[in-house]
Amino acid sequence: MKIIISPAKNMQVETDLFEVSGTPAFLERAERIRDILREYDREELKRLYQANDKITDLNWRRLQDMDLRKGLTPAVLAYVGLQYQSMAPGVFSDSQWEYVKEHLYIISGFYGLLRAMDGVVPYRLEVQAKLPVDGSRDLYEYWGDAIYRKLTEDGDHPLIVNLASKEYSKAVEPWLKPGDRFVTCIFGEEVADKNGRPKVKVKATQAKMARGSMVRYLADIQAGTEEDLKGFREDGFRFREDLSGDGELVFCREDGR
Repeated sequence: MKIIISPAKNMQVETDLFEVSGTPAFLERAERIRDILREYDREELKRLYQANDKITDLNWRRLQDMDLRKGLTPAVLAYVGLQYQSMAPGVFSDSQWEYVKEHLYIISGFYGLLRAMDGVVPYRLEVQAKLPVDGSRDLYEYWGDAIYRKLTEDGDHPLIVNLASKEYSKAVEPWLKPGDRFVTCIFGEEVADKNGRPKVKVKATQAKMARGSMVRYLADIQAGTEEDLKGFREDGFRFREDLSGDGELVFCREDGR
């Protein structure tokens, strides 16, 4: 089982809790992106990031001294956001740590693909950013099928559990091959459409938190099969077979909170 998740925009440095135990698979390609970003002035970065002056200035300054081989934080501890707060890796048990080291992958527009304990530094770059790199029009084109190939390099058609947002899962889905099992977990609330038929409404905040809770749950039960996913009952969510379909597992909050 391979579990893919999105990164978060905000990051932190945490070098005391755990030592890194891995190197990003595409480190040299990430360094190339860094070098290109260094050529951008503040206004160009602001347009690329679609961010305010404060965020732009922080990341411009980061780029000037960025060394992707020093001062590293384990990837799963580096990102700060609702998904990671719900996952709470800082208080994982030993068995949970061993599980995420083996099964968890973070898709990144900057690093490509990260394992939980790969060493990273703070950066800002969303995968959908329109950044031309060495003839590629954007990051999707730059990474091409490299992320998918790395994710499936063992060649055994693993079950890929998609807990990533649409923007990040797009770095994998177009490259899926016959025999691959790619399962997307959807977290939402059951509502009625205009014809009174049930449908699922996804609220971004709830979904982000549920994705993090799902990672924690899977690590807690040492999940290894698609059936294991269906037992998730955190945050008021329950699996809904009637709303699920091929390649999609739907979880709804029963109390509508």
